[in-house]
Amino acid sequence: MIVNRLIKSARGFTLIELLIVMSIIGILAAITVPSYKRHTIKARETVLMEDLYQMRQAIDAHFADKAKYPESLDDLVTQKYLRSIPRDPWTERSDTWIVVPPEALPDSGDLAEGGVFDVHSGSNLIGLNGVPYREW
Repeated sequence: MIVNRLIKSARGFTLIELLIVMSIIGILAAITVPSYKRHTIKARETVLMEDLYQMRQAIDAHFADKAKYPESLDDLVTQKYLRSIPRDPWTERSDTWIVVPPEALPDSGDLAEGGVFDVHSGSNLIGLNGVPYREW
């Protein structure tokens, strides 16, 4: 008799209760996933901006020290202006950076020495601000 009462009182969840809980979890997931993806993209963009800033600072420091631009990004590493060439957060490789060579100097019209004046991402994607990462 006592065993029968325990069995009857130890019931599980009903199907309706389980469906309600699953629906609530689904709604919460549908709300948070787009926000999570946007924050992930924003974090990658922040890493890209910082990497570009650091590499451009190193290029400028090289020019200030030696009165010429580095021949390649590897020169910045070998001459200790950078510890290593950073990985592009979008291509996830360190060899996809687009190197911009120096243009003619405004005073003389001669080309500045060196091979790296500026650097851009090698990604074909477009940022959240509508500007392609190649143009940052």
